[in-house]
Amino acid sequence: MYEAFVSGKSLPEAYHKSLLALDEFGEISECPDYEQKQKECSMTLFVEEPLMEPMISKLFIGGHEELEQYRQEVLDGILDFRIGDGWDYTYHARIESQMPFVLEELARNRDSRRAVIDVRDWRADTKAGNTGPACLQHMQFLIRSDKLHLKVLMRSNDAPEAAFMNMFAFIMLQERVAGKLNAKMGHYTHRANSYHCYEKDFSLLNSYIKGIKAGKEITFNYIDFYRELMDESKPLISKKVKSLKENRINT
Repeated sequence: MYEAFVSGKSLPEAYHKSLLALDEFGEISECPDYEQKQKECSMTLFVEEPLMEPMISKLFIGGHEELEQYRQEVLDGILDFRIGDGWDYTYHARIESQMPFVLEELARNRDSRRAVIDVRDWRADTKAGNTGPACLQHMQFLIRSDKLHLKVLMRSNDAPEAAFMNMFAFIMLQERVAGKLNAKMGHYTHRANSYHCYEKDFSLLNSYIKGIKAGKEITFNYIDFYRELMDESKPLISKKVKSLKENRINT
């Protein structure tokens, strides 16, 4: 499997380079679990300044409401109540249970290499009948020169549909942890052992590639534009979550 490495000053720059690399170097292989083919390679994305503007790519499924909901799912656990009711886990629940150790360890020793969160739970993720084992496997937080760096490992990452939202949310988590530790923001590194596009999305990936190569305007500023749209979607998201909770109680 081809090993690709891309880097960018900003998140969209690195993400767009990763799509170009997947398109160029990805190999077509069978994906029997999903009854289709896939284009796949291994990918490492390095983001030098994770909060640099423009921070938002237009090249992902959904919009500001979906991105805000996913941010809340990862950082605040708004859907943790679904665990045991069709869901075996959430990223938030597994991360949050280990976050006290990360904060305590980096407060104890800011040069520590031990501030690791293992999101994969092999007992749960390998049990018979589990059709959705965690894609996110591992997160490591390191402080160097008073900057908090985050390194993430994914076993599997859907490039055109999920990767940008994953990275955005994890960077938001990195920013939150940096604030709690009174550290500056460092680099963000995102490794996907299988960085792929399913056959059903080949045309979607192709449209993304055309937009990138044509030099179209495919980014938004987060702070002075997109964040406001995301904030405006919060009441609707709260309403949806409330409805899900009520339906769960009534069934």
